[in-house]
Amino acid sequence: MTEPKGRTGRRPGTPDTREAILTEARRQFATRGYDATSLRGIAADAKVDPALLIHYFGTKEGLFTAATGLPARLSDLFAGLDGSDVHESADALVRGYLQVVDSDQSRNAILALVRSAVSQEKAAAMLREFLTAELLSVIAGWTQAPNAPLRAALVAAQLVGIAMLRHVVRVEPVVRASPDEIVALVAPVIEMYLS
Repeated sequence: MTEPKGRTGRRPGTPDTREAILTEARRQFATRGYDATSLRGIAADAKVDPALLIHYFGTKEGLFTAATGLPARLSDLFAGLDGSDVHESADALVRGYLQVVDSDQSRNAILALVRSAVSQEKAAAMLREFLTAELLSVIAGWTQAPNAPLRAALVAAQLVGIAMLRHVVRVEPVVRASPDEIVALVAPVIEMYLS
């Protein structure tokens, strides 16, 4: 009995297939943004049948949502800081944020959101929701100022700007700087926002 001929070079659906698709989707969304990334292109580079993307994720938007889901919630990184003073909180926030954006998987998820948010309203909404749910409410809780939400948003602007310059625009001094150097210079600014 002859085996049916399948598509050559295409991987069938296995437990590893979903993760291979997500890895490739993160890479493409991070480097190309939402609009320029296609399901077909992701499938081709992941060496899977395009139908598997629909099977696992339903739509391009569903794949984007899954691909940009961070492995750990940012708010969890800072949850233990509620009783800390402002100086310790600012230092831990910048250091923890750099650990997330400098790790390969998290960086690609964040960059996919940031790059896509520039050109795609759904991605912009996702980034807003992510910042509001994962970062702003936690940061706002660290200050008693009446304009705490504005201060938290300015902290987020500072942090997103670092990710943009370090990993998207790749401004050399920011790329080369060690996390300790960045923390030493940025934490006092964050502390000022929170004071």
